[in-house]
Amino acid sequence: MAKRWAAGWAMLLATTAPASADDFRVTLPASATADQVDGRVLVILTKDKQTEPRFQVRPDYVGAQVFGVTVDGLRRGQSATVGADVLGFPALSTAQVPKGRYWAQPVLHRYDTYKLANGRTVKLPAPRGAGQNWRLEPGNLVGTPREIDFDPAGGATIALELDRVNPPIAEPKDTEFVRHFKVRSERLSQFWGRDIYIRGHVLVPRDFDRHPEARYPLMIFHGHFPDDFGGFRTTPPDPNLKCEPSERFGLPCYNRDEQQEAYDFYRKWVSDKFPRYLVVEIDHSNPYYDDSYAVNSANLGPYGDAITYDFIPELERRYRGLGAGWARFLYGGSTGGWEALGVQVKYPDQYNGAFAACPDPIDFRQTMTVDIYRDANAYRYEGPFGSVEHPGKRDWLGHVPYTIEQENRLELVLGDKSRSGGQWDIWEAVYSPQGADGYPKRIWDKRTGVIDKEVAAYWREHYDLRHILQRDWKTLAPKLQGKIHIYVGDMDNFYLNNAVYLMEDFLKTTKPAYGGEVDYGDRREHCWNGDHATSNAIGRLRYNSFYLPKILKRIEASAPKGADLTSWRY
Repeated sequence: MAKRWAAGWAMLLATTAPASADDFRVTLPASATADQVDGRVLVILTKDKQTEPRFQVRPDYVGAQVFGVTVDGLRRGQSATVGADVLGFPALSTAQVPKGRYWAQPVLHRYDTYKLANGRTVKLPAPRGAGQNWRLEPGNLVGTPREIDFDPAGGATIALELDRVNPPIAEPKDTEFVRHFKVRSERLSQFWGRDIYIRGHVLVPRDFDRHPEARYPLMIFHGHFPDDFGGFRTTPPDPNLKCEPSERFGLPCYNRDEQQEAYDFYRKWVSDKFPRYLVVEIDHSNPYYDDSYAVNSANLGPYGDAITYDFIPELERRYRGLGAGWARFLYGGSTGGWEALGVQVKYPDQYNGAFAACPDPIDFRQTMTVDIYRDANAYRYEGPFGSVEHPGKRDWLGHVPYTIEQENRLELVLGDKSRSGGQWDIWEAVYSPQGADGYPKRIWDKRTGVIDKEVAAYWREHYDLRHILQRDWKTLAPKLQGKIHIYVGDMDNFYLNNAVYLMEDFLKTTKPAYGGEVDYGDRREHCWNGDHATSNAIGRLRYNSFYLPKILKRIEASAPKGADLTSWRY
């Protein structure tokens, strides 16, 4: 079935791609600062001109049309051509794009050359301050959108100009409560063959500078790339704020809700009875994604060791942390949820509790809806005469806007060799062994969905958290008792509750008992954090305070004799 699908896709591209179809020519301008560039050239088409086409690219059926080709050594004045043989999304090729008038925009997502410590050379998009967002990454070339007439049966060449360069992004500035620092990691610099830094955005307590004697517990708020510390605001919501509705939550002025929650947290933070502690958001953006998943990886390098053994101790030195495992806690949602649990499992002595909300798949028997060990194909359930595609997302009623194949195809259009900066590609980059070409080994063929069982076995032994816990429970149990807390909505948009069910099945059988908590939100979507009294829209803004009562109980119950439980309670 998989071979028939692959052949069918290739035949479809061939039969629907007339030689006379309009194509696109994207030229590196003579004014480019570099003599030549490597990267991914994208051509984006939209009907809507309210926002630039690049900001309308998304994996569902209402997203912009996008095509992509890789360029190596494209020189000033040279062009990249996007024709009918180039893979696209949502339409497979230019031949499937209806005749009509569109807004067109080109983007060149630039790659750097990395000479890895193992002798391999790879070309990847360097993180430059936008969290691997190709739309905004500084140094990327972008074209001004222009209106075009397109004909899939025509023979014209449509020239698109790269006439702008994304500007640098300013570094955030220190305030009374939010401090910033960065640490050069020798471990990561050696791996990547260039200087690599990890950055921290640290929220310090009220009167931090007036209490030099105080030492504080540390809360690590894991998640996607932070450009600064989020969800903290010292002033009320802007009365002149222009409302921005939330499509996800159906709220008419969600940006005002966010500002109000941020201000409410500030008022709580500076109140007299609120415990004093440090909170850090970590920028560990890298050439594959907006963060590293905070574990060691064959393709990303030793980020787990760098964060745990280098970055965290330096943070505690600079900002007077208690500097011990009993006083460090992890929490986060989605990617951050996986990181919180994964880091706790990988470094059980260095942290005293993980609060993992809506974690990315923690049992790969349910990688969303795919069992990578038993399923032959990641894209569809296959029978002798038919197949049904795996859904990639749902709403709380079960409506599906895109499939796993569609999301993976968009990633392949945005970048080959796991270079899209997308969700499936980062799982591949973190969890897979490195291939002979220096890039991650594919967990499955990106076009056909056929799963590589050798790579799946590697994933299981190194990153399947349920498998690792079950395999190593005898030695991990004494170090993890009371530290595992998992929360997920039973209508999680990305089916992440499926893997949590399997994890809970194991945790219920542990001897000795794991001593933690697994909880589900009825009809709650992504990313429910365990708060039954609050909606997803608001609960997701309260991570930095919601888990505190449980953390304080954990500190009181587990702090060693003589531990400092008072200097930070001023």
